[in-house]
Amino acid sequence: MEGMTRDPSTVTPTTTYRERLLPGVSLFIALVLVIPAVALVLTPINAQWAIPTGVAVYVILAVTFLLLSPSITVENGRLVAGRAEIPVALLGDIELLGAERLKAAIGPGSDARNYLLLRGWIHRGVRIANVDPADPAPHWILTSRHPQKLADAITAARAE
Repeated sequence: MEGMTRDPSTVTPTTTYRERLLPGVSLFIALVLVIPAVALVLTPINAQWAIPTGVAVYVILAVTFLLLSPSITVENGRLVAGRAEIPVALLGDIELLGAERLKAAIGPGSDARNYLLLRGWIHRGVRIANVDPADPAPHWILTSRHPQKLADAITAARAE
């Protein structure tokens, strides 16, 4: 194998960025309050099953939050955010959004045609201009725990 060179056309690009928008630990701690709430409701009906049912409801809710958490991926020249995807070549300027700028970007006066992938437990993100003339969404606004890394990955993917 020594001396052999790899043909660049056969190399498949690797993932340059991947982020799962999982809830924070504080949400799961707050969700523990569902256990006494369910137990309080069920105690008059069947006290023996009140706490086990509360725990089961907590587990179901926690697993649901985990399974329904979307991903943001930059891979093979495409940005995939949740179920939507777009070639990075059709993306324009990228603006990093802190908490206040994110609120302004999605608040009153924002364009209803924007593609949004938001999670309330993440307070920063990016606004990416969409330059595809066939796409009605002028921007993609995504929450991200690492907006600079996401922006860098998109920029790097465009350069390839």
